[in-house]
Amino acid sequence: MVDDDPGILEVLRLYLEAEQHHVLEARDGLSALDLLAQADVAIFDWMLPHLSGIELTVRARELYPELPVMLLTARGEEEDRLHGLNTGADDYVSKPFSPREVVARVHALLRRAGVREVLQAGPLSLSLQTRVATLNGTPLDLSKLEFDLLVTLAQHPGLVWTRERLVERVWGVDYPGTARVVDVQITNLRKRLADDPDHPRFIETVRGVGYKFKADVPG
Repeated sequence: MVDDDPGILEVLRLYLEAEQHHVLEARDGLSALDLLAQADVAIFDWMLPHLSGIELTVRARELYPELPVMLLTARGEEEDRLHGLNTGADDYVSKPFSPREVVARVHALLRRAGVREVLQAGPLSLSLQTRVATLNGTPLDLSKLEFDLLVTLAQHPGLVWTRERLVERVWGVDYPGTARVVDVQITNLRKRLADDPDHPRFIETVRGVGYKFKADVPG
């Protein structure tokens, strides 16, 4: 979410977090570029320092063609809306707006993009809306980081993630620690999942690279 108005950022963040969304924020277009890789939906203000929302939309389309983009702007004329949509935005909301409407539109963009609200991998179920993980129907006591890490892996079964890439996605690009923090959280997750690292059902170590979620989780 990118806006140079801290009040708008705060209001939307509160509403989105109330719906269990993890929100990344930037106040200018250039800073936002570093966050796009971590996003499932991008919300850009039109008038931004350094790189406008329109320019940012063009860059997002070049880098991540499947990323849904919503433009927020005080420019409500039809020509402006058409310009934003023709540039590549998927949705366009004029200011002043209802935060509840923005949240509803975010949900619609996620559905349209095929982002599932419940991930199922054999006996493991992850609800993205309620942030509840269950194994064989029993809720797991996961920390926020553990849940976010597990969802990141489970959303892309078979994809190999480096530790550095996982840190960017889960901890954020400004995390000051080392990538070895991933190993600690993976160890914790395996304990919660009763997942034997030598014969993993869920999370597999890719030596010299990182980790992946198994694509063929048995039931």
